Amino acid sequence: MAVGILVDCFFYELGHGHFVQSFFSTISYHFEKEGGGSKYPLLMNALYGEELKGEDVSIVMESLTEIKQELSKMSPEQVIWDFNDLSQRPPWGNKLSSKVTNLENYFSTTDGKTFIDKIRIAIEVAEENKCDL
Repeated sequence: MAVGILVDCFFYELGHGHFVQSFFSTISYHFEKEGGGSKYPLLMNALYGEELKGEDVSIVMESLTEIKQELSKMSPEQVIWDFNDLSQRPPWGNKLSSKVTNLENYFSTTDGKTFIDKIRIAIEVAEENKCDL
């Protein structure tokens, strides 16, 4: 089942639930040393958790810029499939496309956009329409 972000009547698909969980697990594991949501509460607790209020989208946009820079410096082997069970590995193992060169582009959608770019698009639409995600 596809998971994504709903903004008004627009759905921005990210991918399978396990893959989306891996994205947020990777962020939390590598950047939130005091636990999930400690550094990026709006991204991790609001957007990933349930709902991000429209008035908070600019803060999340700033967080995404920082996360994008950091993930682009990390190798695909540093992916965390499940923060709750670090022994879990992606079902495809280490068999990756040659286009996957870092953790930022590891998390891509079927249309070729990265998760971060897709989330940014959803945020821009939410800002424009003054609504929640």
